[in-house]
Amino acid sequence: MITKDYIITAAEGMHARPATNLVKLTKNYSSLISLKKGDRTVKLSSLMNILSLGIKGGETISIIIDGEDETSAIIAIDAFFEEELKHL
Repeated sequence: MITKDYIITAAEGMHARPATNLVKLTKNYSSLISLKKGDRTVKLSSLMNILSLGIKGGETISIIIDGEDETSAIIAIDAFFEEELKHL
C-alpha cells in the first residue's frame, strides 16, 4: 500500500475538469485507489465521489493506492498533480 499527501495549489481547488481527468487516469489501473480529505475517504472511481469532498485550494489530500500496479499508478498520479493542477 502506498499513501501520499498532496497540497492542492490551484486556488479553485479540485473542480469538475481536473476531477474528471483524475477519474479517467485511475481507471487505467487495477489497484484500489482512494482519496482522503480529513476524516472522509472515497474511491477515485466516480466524479461525484471527488466533488462531494469539496476540496479547496490550499487543502491537503491523501491518495491511497493498494494493488499490484500501485507503483506505476503513483507515478502517473504524481505527474497528474504536478502538470494538471499547477496551471489552474
